Amino acid sequence: MGIADDVATIRTHGWRTIAVLVTVMESEIERALGAAVGLSLVEYTVIDVLGRHDVPVRMRDIALEAGHSPSSTTRLVSRLEDRGFVTRVAASDDRRGVASELTAEGRLLWETSRPLHDEIVASVLREADVRRDLAPVADAFRAVGAF
Repeated sequence: MGIADDVATIRTHGWRTIAVLVTVMESEIERALGAAVGLSLVEYTVIDVLGRHDVPVRMRDIALEAGHSPSSTTRLVSRLEDRGFVTRVAASDDRRGVASELTAEGRLLWETSRPLHDEIVASVLREADVRRDLAPVADAFRAVGAF
């Protein structure tokens, strides 16, 4: 095995380690948000994007920030709109375009769910810190000030 093979092995191991941590984190967040506020993780990501903006956000920008496809973002926004958490408005930069923003109920939901989300992320990272297989990723989060 040459140096190139060693580098590929290290990269693959690193990626798998990150993927394991993300899977654990997503599972814990999904469980906690569902039980506490009745949101799925993907719904939370849309609520979180909108909560971090003081102005309505266009669908394509929600999709980019939430890491979803445009079509799944549209469906998520529609679901959240049906539940009274999101409303659609004309885009400020192009009246033909559509943007979305949180309703008062949606903003309250975000303010309630965000600390729970953040605590679960921190908790999973603390647990990862003591696992030999995940500790390097936890160290990387610490190095960038994530916890």
